[in-house]
Amino acid sequence: MGFAVTSLGGTLLHFLYDWLGKAVWIAPFSGVNESTWEHMKLLFWPMFIFAIVQSLFFRENKSYWCIKLRGILLGLVLIPVLFYTYNGVIGSSPDWINIAIFFIAAAISYYCEARWLNDNTIRCKSPRLAFALICVISILFVVFTFAPLEIGIFKDPLTGTYGI
Repeated sequence: MGFAVTSLGGTLLHFLYDWLGKAVWIAPFSGVNESTWEHMKLLFWPMFIFAIVQSLFFRENKSYWCIKLRGILLGLVLIPVLFYTYNGVIGSSPDWINIAIFFIAAAISYYCEARWLNDNTIRCKSPRLAFALICVISILFVVFTFAPLEIGIFKDPLTGTYGI
């Protein structure tokens, strides 16, 4: 279910900023350009929202937020690792490969989360800290939408610009 929500949500968020006439209020949640960072944002927000809803069903699992933090971080790391590795080897990246990278990152993240939730071997010492770290990540996505660093991960490969 999480993979479906994230896949659909991320796909909608990819286009939402343009569909809404470049509305500033949606920019922190939607892709504002074609940078790697913006594609990471498309994975993060649906995963975070799904995690909040799913947490209602996992109240008894004290490790829930630590597992979700690991899953989100895994997906966020996979997108640039797969993208830059592929680009480094091949030298270019067709759109269908970039799209596949998003879905692969989501699938691997949810697969690992399911394993971690089912095997019950991860012990979480501070679920509140794990949740707080996810919230910090959300703040970073907002801040770097409007004030990106001028480094490659924030650069739109189509326009050469950063952020909005």
